[in-house]
Amino acid sequence: MLKAVKKRRAYEDIVDQIRKLIEKGKLRRGDQLPVEKELSETFKVSRLTVREAILLLETMKLVDRRQGDGTYVVASSEEALIGPLAAALVQERDSLLDVFTVREIIEPEITRLAARRATAEDLAELERILENQERELASGKSGANAGFHRTLARMARNKVLERLLYALIGVLGAVGKKYTQSEERRRKSFDGHREILSAVRSGSPDAAGRAMLRHLRDVENVVFRKRGGGRQG
Repeated sequence: MLKAVKKRRAYEDIVDQIRKLIEKGKLRRGDQLPVEKELSETFKVSRLTVREAILLLETMKLVDRRQGDGTYVVASSEEALIGPLAAALVQERDSLLDVFTVREIIEPEITRLAARRATAEDLAELERILENQERELASGKSGANAGFHRTLARMARNKVLERLLYALIGVLGAVGKKYTQSEERRRKSFDGHREILSAVRSGSPDAAGRAMLRHLRDVENVVFRKRGGGRQG
């Protein structure tokens, strides 16, 4: 049954305005928002409406209310875009396998682009990430998995692909942590990253794409074997 459309609430408009300012970089991480009274006067709404907006922004992990200090922006412009994009990409009805399939389509291409466009500084940054991951492995920590993939996405020099990958990584965050619970899996992840970096450094897009696909399928096989299913064929 169709239902009457509810009018937009004032606090939602406040949330949209502040989120867009963060997206555009006009409000940056660490910036303090004006106090409630000032926001109330600016938006011409009650202080209760302002509080509702701040509460929603906090739930979205865009701001942080600090008792006796004020409200601060805690998200970057990229992070302000990721949340809504992730929500749009993945609904409850979507299966985890569908998310992996999308990632296997786009991330090898991202890695091919990275191999074509990598600078000496890019390669040095990837190397630093892997050195840090290896140190974390030695100390029993999970390692910098997401950072490696995000850096490759930035190296592709394609903002749409970069944002899409950030969203997918955000959706699969819990899966990544489960995957790297054992020392064997952490080592396997590191070895996959090392192979990818070697291919990217060689400047061979096809080799880089293949290395990434192998790495993603290794992760997928472990995840779905544990869940009692997996990709057939």
